Amino acid sequence: MIPTTCKRLIEVDFPIAAVSEHSAREKSIRHGHPSTLHLWWARRPLAACRAVLLGLLLPDPCDKDCPADFKRQARELLAKRYGNVKNLTADSTDDADGTRTSVKSVKSVVAFSDLGLRELLLKFIGEFANWDHAANALYLEIGRGLVKAAHPEETPVVVDPFAGGGSIPLEALRLGCEAFASDLNPVACLILKTLLEDIPRYGNAEFKLADDKGKEIVVHGLADALRHVGKQVKAAAEKELAQYYPPDPDGSRPIAYLWARTVRCEGIGCGAEIPLVRSFWLCKKAGQRRALGFRVKRPRGEPPQLEFEIFSPKAERDVPPSTVANGRATCPCCNAVLPPERVQAQLTAQRGGTEVHFNSNGERIGGATLLGVVTGRDDVEERQYRLSTRRDYEAVWAAGRAAAKLGARSVPDEPINSIRPSPNARGLSAVTRYGITRFGDLFTPRQNLNLAVTAEKITGLPRHSEGDRAVAELAALALSRYTDISNSLCRWENTKTQVRNLFTRHAVAMLWDFAEADVIGINAGNYLVTLETMARVVDRLQSSSGNGQVQSADAQHSPLPDSSASVWFTDPPYYDAIPYADLSDFFFVWLRRVMPAHPLLGAKRDPETGLTPKLEECVWNQSYKVNGIPKDGRFFESCIAGAFTEGRRVLRPEGIGSVVFAHKTTEGWEALLSGLLKSGFVVTASWPITTELANRALARDAAALAGSVHLVCRPRPADAGIGDWSEVKAAMEKRIREWLPTLVKHGVRGADAIFSCLGPALESYSRYEKVLTAADREVPLGGNPDASEPHERGFLAYV
Repeated sequence: MIPTTCKRLIEVDFPIAAVSEHSAREKSIRHGHPSTLHLWWARRPLAACRAVLLGLLLPDPCDKDCPADFKRQARELLAKRYGNVKNLTADSTDDADGTRTSVKSVKSVVAFSDLGLRELLLKFIGEFANWDHAANALYLEIGRGLVKAAHPEETPVVVDPFAGGGSIPLEALRLGCEAFASDLNPVACLILKTLLEDIPRYGNAEFKLADDKGKEIVVHGLADALRHVGKQVKAAAEKELAQYYPPDPDGSRPIAYLWARTVRCEGIGCGAEIPLVRSFWLCKKAGQRRALGFRVKRPRGEPPQLEFEIFSPKAERDVPPSTVANGRATCPCCNAVLPPERVQAQLTAQRGGTEVHFNSNGERIGGATLLGVVTGRDDVEERQYRLSTRRDYEAVWAAGRAAAKLGARSVPDEPINSIRPSPNARGLSAVTRYGITRFGDLFTPRQNLNLAVTAEKITGLPRHSEGDRAVAELAALALSRYTDISNSLCRWENTKTQVRNLFTRHAVAMLWDFAEADVIGINAGNYLVTLETMARVVDRLQSSSGNGQVQSADAQHSPLPDSSASVWFTDPPYYDAIPYADLSDFFFVWLRRVMPAHPLLGAKRDPETGLTPKLEECVWNQSYKVNGIPKDGRFFESCIAGAFTEGRRVLRPEGIGSVVFAHKTTEGWEALLSGLLKSGFVVTASWPITTELANRALARDAAALAGSVHLVCRPRPADAGIGDWSEVKAAMEKRIREWLPTLVKHGVRGADAIFSCLGPALESYSRYEKVLTAADREVPLGGNPDASEPHERGFLAYV
């Protein structure tokens, strides 16, 4: 056991540059990355979580109380990667793949002193943060071996009460720890259960499945079992759906249907139908440029009409301008402008304008209009573009009639929250101003039909064993993920010629023209393509060394006993920035239909709507009230303090914690810090990890936070007592002076330097229950920075 008096590695140093680089790069990695299993918002980079966990779990070898056995075993383990350090030159060493890498940063380890061991541990942590090394056998052996050497008596337990997308507990499993993950949100819990329980348990299992003729076959591995079952689900669904997605007469297969919502011009004497189009470009690729053009027809006694054509523009000016901007529609026939309130009113009358209106003969008379169709052939590399035909509309009409027969059990009729959550977040509210008030309105009738039929086939999958259950639940999770690219808010990306998914940010915005993917083809709009993306994650994660434990729980009421966690590491909600519960309802409404009896989906629900729980969620969301009071900043601070108090309770006295924050507002991070200190923690270090892909990290005098700050904390002793302000201030200034060389070494500048000093500065303040001035006035954490007296200014004004 690491003595309580021994500092952990992260409390004295951290390879911030290497970890930031790998964290930023990780955002561009898609194939096999756990983030592609299912969407969750503001996931922590695995690189940062893996590195921080190692820093929390390992002792500082330079500390006088560091166990000698750990240092001996650490030297032996690191020799497997770096060889006999004594015999190395200061210029190079062999990488795991046999290449030579500069080791100028570890010159001091040639003598293999304790300081040299520290430097080599930091180098290893920085290298292991690389995604390419995450599943490397040598790095896994050394990483797990170091954790075992630091904790020889028992396996460390890592606890995350706001587990969300699962980055922290997933990395705990990778390092050989036990992981306990909980979250209030049922969608998050289902993702966590898949990542931490089902994949480790059944990743390499054998499954008895049926082939297309009903004959029993044996399939090895959860990933291949998922692929096998997914093909059967798709084939069964296609038998019912193929008639609604017909191929072209020449054998071409539709890839995407390009739609526009429409309104009527209210200009005097006009009345033309205005397609709401933000861009008439179809393809901007060099040598393949295509766009929609039109001419105005003016039949006698009728409103003007647009007659479209597809052409190859030579310049940007050849393409017609957008017909909608800032919520205003411009009539292409008379140039009259329809103000935002009239656009809203007309679309509200159409329930958002997603649906096509037909007469009794199946002829389109209004609603959404099909601008064009993108097609493809196996023997032709380029996309082809054509105008809509009567045949296209006949398929849509037939699908609409079939969808109309579906009830609420198949198509989501739950209400969408129409109130903006906070000044810094929009949530789902934007679309409700246009008549999209229920979740089913977010999809075209044909999309609702496709999802309902596919859900029915998944619901019918066998569940004779726990392995069968795991496969069926993964197939259901794939349907949920699939809805992100099969809805009426997906855009056509004309630079890449593909359908773009809805959730490219933490909100749902209104989209005037949208792309409906063909579900029969082989492109991204296909359920099987989504499922294959998930299967690659399963393939990649089979190297986990153990199983995690997942529970649905409010962070303020942990089910764990006292002093049960070795490490308490969490990334709590971001104040008012992301309304997780509101956003996750988009997926929840489909998950509850495809898995109606799943215990995690029914464990906690909102009492009024039956959707994901909102009242207990630890975020500022003014659209909900607790005891008649809107959930504001004070609610968030109280909730965070309650969650952190539980963290203090479950953490062992000799344990260590870390809290991530990436708040963009002063109020946000002050609320989090206040909750942390009130709950009984002492902050001992802080490290800002850059997670942006741009050159943000290179900005010398940047004023904004580059990524996220990882605060390191310890349980405050019960007899902490009261601090004297003059002594605390002097200790803080001394601690910061001692810390500055470390920042210089890592090249930390600007706002990052300020946040890097936050942890060391808070150590002198947070070690006491409270701090008083000579006049017995308490110095609060925050205050008025322009005031003159400490009890008014607050501690943070002096950092």
